[in-house]
Amino acid sequence: MSKDAKSKTRPVAENRKARFSYEVVDTYEAGLVLTGTEVKSLREGQANIQESYASAEDGEIWLINSYLPEYLQGNRFNHEPRRRRKLLLNKKEMAKLAQSVDREGMTMVPLKIYFNDRGRAKLLLGLAKGKKLHDKRETEKKRDWAREKSRLLKERG
Repeated sequence: MSKDAKSKTRPVAENRKARFSYEVVDTYEAGLVLTGTEVKSLREGQANIQESYASAEDGEIWLINSYLPEYLQGNRFNHEPRRRRKLLLNKKEMAKLAQSVDREGMTMVPLKIYFNDRGRAKLLLGLAKGKKLHDKRETEKKRDWAREKSRLLKERG
């Protein structure tokens, strides 16, 4: 992948805590229904999806509690920062996500927002199971050991 292609798919907003709190089983790429000022605000890189989640309602998937700050030059046509945003997925994907949430007790967690190579805003949505406290401790131990191992290799090599 070239340097230009990497810079285009750079995440605008990322939920790094999600991979620590949840075990991500599957991921889906969803489009976002946005207004013009929301897209401009996203391009400035000010979005936050740390406390947001997705919900299936009336056969549609919605992104709830995501924060896109108002665009400074947006005047009276500006958007509401914490409004619900519709996600664009195939019908089969929506049905599978809704079924997994209802039957298996899974959660739809937004992992990151980015612009694809065509300039469209996309959301990486993860279908996840919540981790127990001991699982989180295990993840932390693995991460600490990997960090320590890389330090030791740097010193020797």
